[in-house]
Amino acid sequence: MSITLITGANKGIGFETTKRLIEAGHTVYVGARDPERGATAAAALGARFVQLDVTDDASVQAALAVIDAAEGRLDLLINNAGILADGPITGPKALLAFDTNAVGVVRVTEAALPLLSRSANPAVLTVSSSMGSFWAVTNPDRPEHGMPAALYAASKAAATMLTVQYAKAHPGIRFTALEPGTTATDLLAAYGIGRPVAETAGVVARFATAAPGGPSGTLQDEHGVLAW
Repeated sequence: MSITLITGANKGIGFETTKRLIEAGHTVYVGARDPERGATAAAALGARFVQLDVTDDASVQAALAVIDAAEGRLDLLINNAGILADGPITGPKALLAFDTNAVGVVRVTEAALPLLSRSANPAVLTVSSSMGSFWAVTNPDRPEHGMPAALYAASKAAATMLTVQYAKAHPGIRFTALEPGTTATDLLAAYGIGRPVAETAGVVARFATAAPGGPSGTLQDEHGVLAW
């Protein structure tokens, strides 16, 4: 049985991915900032809840300590929590975007590494974005070319680079950055675009349950490796 932690899992892609992985036999810990919403989501899914704010070191450490005490290991970490940070660009908004989308990946991954080291098949899946791909945003044939989202794009480029660097530093752990597909979540509600969340969750779950021995340190979408 795989022990899995998903950050930002009380709604959207994280919630639906939790559902898929529980159906696949995983023990899933739902990480969420809000204790009430997180506990409610976990109860609805048959998952376990840990209060986890990716922008708060103490919260992250406490969450991983709970999993350590209960399970003694972690097989799969899904760094799913993220924000769009759209609208006018300001310094405080930039700090929040990078703190959530990139530094949050560092906080949770670093706290999880000791537990992942005890797994027979450890993996870290970071929900990144093709908006963080230099290749995609400079290619007129790609939809990312015409989507202005500077802070989101830059912070997701950082998240992908972190994936590459972690893969090099920890060759025994499979690290993957995933472009999950444009999805009708709260992040994109104002734009009225995206496919159903359940469809994207299927893609995330497919990568989450991939057989051992796959490539590490890559940015992928549902069709394969993406240039970036």
